[in-house]
Amino acid sequence: MNKVRVTPWQDNDPVPAELLAAMQARRPGGELIGIDRVLLKSFPLATGWNALLGRVRADFSLELIYLELIMLRVAVLDGAEFEWDVHYPVYLKAGGSEAKAQALKQTEPERSLFDEREWTLITLTDQSTKKVDVDIQVIQSLKALFGETKTVEAVATVAAYNMVSRFLVALDI
Repeated sequence: MNKVRVTPWQDNDPVPAELLAAMQARRPGGELIGIDRVLLKSFPLATGWNALLGRVRADFSLELIYLELIMLRVAVLDGAEFEWDVHYPVYLKAGGSEAKAQALKQTEPERSLFDEREWTLITLTDQSTKKVDVDIQVIQSLKALFGETKTVEAVATVAAYNMVSRFLVALDI
């Protein structure tokens, strides 16, 4: 974090105690990471961000392995190395494979490595991230494979992590 384009929040800087506690609660061992320290430059932003991303990561019914697959693919497409570094170990711990993770780094991932559900999520992520508009067939496939609730959650995860990656890349976190 030595090249970050704004001065990150420091441990002795003022912060609402409840906000700091909520952010620490989302992190292993309560340790804030680089993005947290930059978000704390704006308490309203940090509050909303923490609530939204906390819900995406912890409360969605879409399985963690699929959420993390989406997050890794977004990180690759948007060039957000920090995002990759944070989510890569979580993806593996959730049951993802090293081969699949490495394939996600390719412009065109090797289709044969992924099952139908994974490939449909990759297609959604690629279309939404690269061109915003998603083909109706992709949404229909998602609904058939996951149901409407998980389809909404998948689309929201792509959108949320595009927000994350754009923030990270713009501020060089």
